[in-house]
Amino acid sequence: MVVGAFPIAKLLYLGVRQMGKPVANRIKAGARRSEFFKTYICLPPAQIYHWVEMRTKMRIMGFRGSTIKPLNEDAAAELGAELLGEAIIFIIGGGCMLLEYSRQAANARHKEEEQNETIISLQTQLGELALTTETLDAQLREMNRLLLSYPLPTKK
Repeated sequence: MVVGAFPIAKLLYLGVRQMGKPVANRIKAGARRSEFFKTYICLPPAQIYHWVEMRTKMRIMGFRGSTIKPLNEDAAAELGAELLGEAIIFIIGGGCMLLEYSRQAANARHKEEEQNETIISLQTQLGELALTTETLDAQLREMNRLLLSYPLPTKK
């Protein structure tokens, strides 16, 4: 079942990514046009991303203590818009996963409730059958007692 679900999940992810790309592209285009959006939304994450990436690369290559120059505004705006677009696609995909998880959890809860109702119904039927069996057993004992109380016919 997991093997069959994996390609569907992969296909769903690709579909979400394809549907999210136009939305992300529109937001990126708006980020490039709007000075406020560019300055306060796109540039800070891009500069932080650049700083972390360059610091990591420098440490891997063995250069410690080197100063890292910030990106120019155009490159930072482009990188920030790309980061924003990828974040939007990631959020859309995560939202789809959360919706699917909640749907599966609701289905599991519903199935468990049905099983509990079935168990309760079976327990009630079992109790009724036990009571019926006790009643029939009591009637059988009473019949046996009555049969034993009659005198046996004697042979003549």
